[in-house]
Amino acid sequence: MIADDLTAKIRAGELAPGSMLPPQKELSSRYGVTLVTLRQALQRLEDEGLVSQEPGRGTFVASPRLMYRLDSLRGLAEDLKAQGQAVTTHIVGQDMRRPPAWVAAHLDVPATRRVLRLERLRLLSGRPAVHQLSWAPDRVGLRLADLDYSGASLYAVFAAHGVVVHRASEVLRPALLDEDIAALMHQEAGLPVFVSDRVTYGLDNRPILFDRATILGTVMEIRTERAATGVSLQWTRQQN
Repeated sequence: MIADDLTAKIRAGELAPGSMLPPQKELSSRYGVTLVTLRQALQRLEDEGLVSQEPGRGTFVASPRLMYRLDSLRGLAEDLKAQGQAVTTHIVGQDMRRPPAWVAAHLDVPATRRVLRLERLRLLSGRPAVHQLSWAPDRVGLRLADLDYSGASLYAVFAAHGVVVHRASEVLRPALLDEDIAALMHQEAGLPVFVSDRVTYGLDNRPILFDRATILGTVMEIRTERAATGVSLQWTRQQN
C-alpha cells in the first residue's frame, strides 16, 4: 500500500524528481505503519529506481532513468543530449602513452607503441554519471592529441578531421564500481554499474578507437529495438 501510493504520486508528478520525501518517522505516522514496514516499502521503491536513499541526508525522488541505446552508432554525449539532458564533460587526463596490454590487444597495436589516452567524466545536471576512458592508435591519435574534447564527442571530432567511423563492436556487462572511479565520481565503491567496452573501426576495418565507459546503474537503462533483421545480441555466461 505504501509503495503503491508513493509510486502513483511519483509517476503522476506530485513528487518531483530531486524532491525529498518527509522524514521516515513522519511517513510511518502518516501511513500508520511501523518504521520497519516503511523501510521495506522505501527499499522496494529504491530497487525499482524510483527513489534514492542517501545516508545522513534522506530519501529523494530519483530522476527518470536515461536510455543507453544499442541500435545506433553515435557518441554517448550525443545520445544523452538527444534525450534533453544537460551534459557537461570534465577532462580528467589527456596524453600520449603506452597502453596496457589488454588495450593494445583491442586496438591491434604493439603495447610498446604510444597511443592517445583520453579520460573523461560525464556530468548530468552537474552530477557525475559516466566515467569514460578512450584510447586511439597513434595513426589517429597523434594528429588529434592536442584538441579540446570538453565540448564535443570523439566521433564528432573524428568526422571533423576526416576520420570515418564505419562500425563498432560492443560488450556490455554488469559490474561493481571500483574504488578509483568511485573517488572521481564521488560515489561509494561497490555500487552497481554497467561497463561498456566498445571497439570502433574505420573504413579499412582497422580499430580507430577503444572505449570503456562505466555507467552508474541508477541513472541509465539499456534499451534496443528488435526486428527480424535488426540488432544482433549475443548473451555470454560469465565464469566466476
